[in-house]
Amino acid sequence: MKIKIIAVGKLKEKYLKQGIDEYAKRLTKYCKFEIIEVPDEKAPETLSETEMIQLKEREGQKILSKIGEGDYVFALAINGKDYTSEEFADAIDKVTVAGKSTISFVIGGSLGLSPEVLKRSNQQISFGRVTYPHQLMRLILSEQVYRCFRIIHGHAYHK
Repeated sequence: MKIKIIAVGKLKEKYLKQGIDEYAKRLTKYCKFEIIEVPDEKAPETLSETEMIQLKEREGQKILSKIGEGDYVFALAINGKDYTSEEFADAIDKVTVAGKSTISFVIGGSLGLSPEVLKRSNQQISFGRVTYPHQLMRLILSEQVYRCFRIIHGHAYHK
């Protein structure tokens, strides 16, 4: 099993990198774990609607280039499905039982994901209605993926 987090932008904060590295180390028992960064598009403070669409499309093309043809894709989207940890673990388990060997999670940039990326996704998921910085979301997602594998394997980590 391979888990990929495809994220827009470069992670700079050392404390976030350290947290992600810790969960990446823990995940080695369960899967091959990889974070793929795609460059964010530089944009001025104020953008027209057309410029925002174009920016998201450019970031979307970079994201899509990192998704394998056979990948099962979870796109993080504010309007996506909310899961409990147990439900999320069950969703991941069902994907693996269905024979998918790679799961890609996609985290967009500050403007969100392009329609093309959302269309390519198999599921859109949400971690609540609040907005997290996309860099912090990498750490949260890494922890939740680890939690899912602990639940799937019957360990008590999540309690």
